[in-house]
Amino acid sequence: MTTHPTSPNTVLANALLRAEDVLTPRILATPPERILLVVGTQINGAPHIGTSLVQSLAFAMAARLRDRFGIPTEVLFSALDNAPYDLATDPASGHRYQRAYAQALGDKALTDLVAAVYQPLFTALSRRLGIPYRVETYTQQQAGEHFRRTWLRLLPRLDAARWWLAPSTGTPHLRVPCPHTGCGWAEKHAERTHAHLTDRETATVVAVCLHHGPYRATITPTAGAYLDLATLYRNFVKELSLTSTPTGGTLHVMVKGGDWVFGSLLVDEALQAIGLTRAQLPARLFCPQVVTDTGAKLSKSLIREGHAPLPEGAADWMLDTRQWPGTVTEYADQLLAMAETMLSDPRHFFRSYSAAEIGRRSVPAP
Repeated sequence: MTTHPTSPNTVLANALLRAEDVLTPRILATPPERILLVVGTQINGAPHIGTSLVQSLAFAMAARLRDRFGIPTEVLFSALDNAPYDLATDPASGHRYQRAYAQALGDKALTDLVAAVYQPLFTALSRRLGIPYRVETYTQQQAGEHFRRTWLRLLPRLDAARWWLAPSTGTPHLRVPCPHTGCGWAEKHAERTHAHLTDRETATVVAVCLHHGPYRATITPTAGAYLDLATLYRNFVKELSLTSTPTGGTLHVMVKGGDWVFGSLLVDEALQAIGLTRAQLPARLFCPQVVTDTGAKLSKSLIREGHAPLPEGAADWMLDTRQWPGTVTEYADQLLAMAETMLSDPRHFFRSYSAAEIGRRSVPAP
């Protein structure tokens, strides 16, 4: 952005001198040896402008925290390859099924996708700001021993948290894909999927496949079935695992778009329901959201499916950032310029921006 926007004051902005001050209480309460900013994205094709904005703000905030507090910072990109790739309905039961990107594409195709679509921008942002980063797919995360042990320890206590994780049904969605070769379908809403411990380090999951009927799967700390958890459930286990990891004084900061504010309230309540204190909850940073002229979040899926129009003043590249008219380095520079403006005053950070406003200020002159 070349000029500062006109932003209204808010309760939070009025309490801060700098946007990063929202994290100061956590940093001062227990000074960490390093800060890890965790930003996740569903790997379901090319990113849109909202995704790129949050990613660039993670790097920009990491640099500000490093410079202000003198603490090493790093960005962790969580590539969520358990996003739905195919959806289907069982004609006999009416239950919905999904096959995730991880099962539909396989490791190599997903690695190639992340490398081609996301890593060039991360590398440009990293070089520009001197902030290291690393990438972890959800497939890697769920296979990790600590993540799986956390889920196994949680299973007997899930009753205390399940209504926070699934307030409408009380059934947090656990999806263990059908193990038949080439299948990988799983019940989307977990109506007939059940898990129980068979011993301290082993869980048995029973489910029903769209094509192969009933099946069983085993999950242990180091082996067994793919452990696919729906959004709130996944964040619950991930953040619980972070609080119990011997990380050597690492402060984890969850970096999310503004649409996550309401969902994170439920995750925090679930974590407290199983015994965590407020001080044990991960720190969070909610970034500005890109919205349409109606105030709704800019959604590439709604636009592409014909349920919403491309907002007036917006451009096609906002739905597929690979179409941005310039190089990746130039795109990173534009994003960081926007980030600098948004971080220059809390009033510019704790708000939303229309797609038209982002487009007006971000496309280079021909």
